[in-house]
Amino acid sequence: MTTKVVGVVGPSGVGKDSVMEAMAALRKDIQLVRRVITRPAGAGGEKSIGATEAEFDDQVAQDHFQLWWAAHGLRYGVPRAAVDAPGASIVLVNLSRGILDQARAAFDDFAVLSLKARTETLGDRLTARGRETSAEIVARLERAGSMRPQGDDVIEISNDGPLGETVQRALAALQPVRA
Repeated sequence: MTTKVVGVVGPSGVGKDSVMEAMAALRKDIQLVRRVITRPAGAGGEKSIGATEAEFDDQVAQDHFQLWWAAHGLRYGVPRAAVDAPGASIVLVNLSRGILDQARAAFDDFAVLSLKARTETLGDRLTARGRETSAEIVARLERAGSMRPQGDDVIEISNDGPLGETVQRALAALQPVRA
């Protein structure tokens, strides 16, 4: 059975990592991909593998990544080994909305889980995490509605309410009950 790779996308503050972690906690056949990012591990946010620019370059040269890209002054890589997680029927990876066509080409069985939330919800979450200045938050909120993914493989879920409800809707949409 082929593992389905699900690219989880959405604006900053929408709760991508929270939704992904909750989905994996409920289902042992769902695995999370830890991305390699050119920032120190433990710098806040998602659990990632930190790499220097030189280390990242070496990994690109060694064809370590199934997919990689640059965004927001950082580089992100999806390790090939993480996508081939043994025992996983679904692998979740936090992706940039701008690389979805590359992801579609990189993975045989691919879907997009597009999370959205009201501007007020996003603003409250961004303020609470305390990583951005007020000006940076305003800029992120202005970008939030842009680049909504399109395509037959896109599943759009609102994450304005309780996390558990969002997770249940996402799981049902990814693996609907068959009659």
